[in-house]
Amino acid sequence: MTETQTTDTHKKIDLLTFTLLELKQWLTEQGEAGFRAKQIYQWIYQQLVTDFAAMSNLPLSLRQRLEEEACIGPAIVRSEQHSKDDRTRKILLELADGRLIESVLMLYPPLGESSARATVCVSSQAGCAFGCTFCATGQMGFDRHLSAGEIVGQVLYFARQLRTAPWSAPGLPGSKTIDHITNIVLMGMGEPLHNYDNVLQALRILNSGEGFNLGARHMTISTVGVVPAIRKLSQEPLQVNLAISLHAPTDELRGQTMPVNRKYPLQELFSACNDYIAETGRQVTFEYVLLSDVNDTPAHAQQLADLLVPLKQFAHVNCIPVNATAASYRTPGPDAIRAFRNVLFERGVSNSVRAERGDDIAAACGQLRTRFEEKRKLPVVAQ
Repeated sequence: MTETQTTDTHKKIDLLTFTLLELKQWLTEQGEAGFRAKQIYQWIYQQLVTDFAAMSNLPLSLRQRLEEEACIGPAIVRSEQHSKDDRTRKILLELADGRLIESVLMLYPPLGESSARATVCVSSQAGCAFGCTFCATGQMGFDRHLSAGEIVGQVLYFARQLRTAPWSAPGLPGSKTIDHITNIVLMGMGEPLHNYDNVLQALRILNSGEGFNLGARHMTISTVGVVPAIRKLSQEPLQVNLAISLHAPTDELRGQTMPVNRKYPLQELFSACNDYIAETGRQVTFEYVLLSDVNDTPAHAQQLADLLVPLKQFAHVNCIPVNATAASYRTPGPDAIRAFRNVLFERGVSNSVRAERGDDIAAACGQLRTRFEEKRKLPVVAQ
């Protein structure tokens, strides 16, 4: 159970931390009728309300009690930025204890037979303990885990936004509007499998058929390679997707940019991936940030293919040109990216390249918080 500090000394319960069964139990403990839990759940996750007064089928006494004792996600939006094409939107949220996190909505118009998509990139921690050198979040250190409610609240914020103002792609006449979240990826601030219990609790809440009802196959957990947690995830009944932040094809090179590799080297990581595939029968995506003249040569692509060819159709590489952060990495040119991908194709390794999104609004993980905090530290100049 997560408690949230409010402006007075009273602590309110964040209802977004509860599964439906837990909400029913909490209401019963308060002397309220358990069946009210389903009604409240539908108001929060289907009607997307934030005000208990709007829950018109609840008794007035219960609405007043909820107002006094509970809340629906306490975070405050400190900054919101939209890219020029409005396909990427980023928010900076201040949590109840003053911690700052980021969340991003990425909007994709329909392509071929694919429907339009609205994907939320969710943060799972304030900061990160794993220190990847090319990641702005990794450079800021670890503050704390997010509660399940703080994770869920990020998704609901954008769900409400789309419900109020459905999106259609500018410049694409006739493209269908989209008014709901279709996918979530835990690729924002933090390492999701370091916050395993709260992350899985949040995904169960969002997956609930009585509530938000987002299919597990539309959820992706990205990890730097926390081997015990990957093995644990393979045993979960919730069939979410797994993405591995790989970013280098050898232990020596990976250890230079990703400290986690010293604890869980590639042999251990790929043993866990093999077991995950055997248990679940699901494909694993390998995220690979391309760093110019560091890990992006055809020779590196050959080494990467050596790792992935044994996984056959169960491996897919997502090539990601690096975003500029405080580190001194450069983005490879299009020829280098094409040459890298061609090697993978020739070896039979499925791959794609992630389109750059939201560069004009610092959409990469951790960038907006870093800029916000730098501005906050600036001295105030008297007018």
